[in-house]
Formats: sequence, structure tokens, C-alpha cells
Amino acid sequence: MIRAEFYEKNGKLSGFRLSGHAGLASRGRDVACAAVSSAVQLAVNLLDEFGCSPDVKVGENVIKCTADCQDDTASRLLYRLKQHFEAVLEEFPNTIKITISEV
Repeated sequence: MIRAEFYEKNGKLSGFRLSGHAGLASRGRDVACAAVSSAVQLAVNLLDEFGCSPDVKVGENVIKCTADCQDDTASRLLYRLKQHFEAVLEEFPNTIKITISEV
């Protein structure tokens, strides 16, 4: 199962940590993992494009990203990423566990 932990600070999303594997198919053939990976890459690129200075750390089967913007751009982008994960979860049940942690 993919574990998607979103960080919330002062009522706004400020980052995320992802780890795990959806388990629908073998690595490299799992459509749920592909959907999540692609969305994460796009989100990080958009955070950078909109000047949110994403701090990204990638490890073995884990990625962590925190971002900060003067306005609520980062929170809005991260909220949409969370919605995307919810849509993947609806299509492929039991593949993602989404949590929100106050930081």
C-alpha cells in the first residue's frame, strides 16, 4: 500500500511524504503507482514553477517534499494532489492510505 502523509500547518497543506507500493502489479507495471508517481513529479515541478521553493528529499522507496509560498499556492496545489490520490484510491481500492499530520 502507498502511504501518503500530507503535512498541514496553520490550516494549510505544506508538504507530503510518500512511501510504499500500491501492490496491484509488479514494479514497473502498476498503474496506481504510475498515476501517483506522475502526479507527484508534476506537483513538485509546479511548486517550483510558482516560486514555492520545494524542498525535496528522495530515498529508497520514499519521497518527502515541503514547500512554502507567500500566498496559499502551495496549499492549493497540494490539496489538488491529495484529491488526485483520492481519485486513484476510488478507482483502485486499498492501494493508498492518505493521512494528514499537523506540523
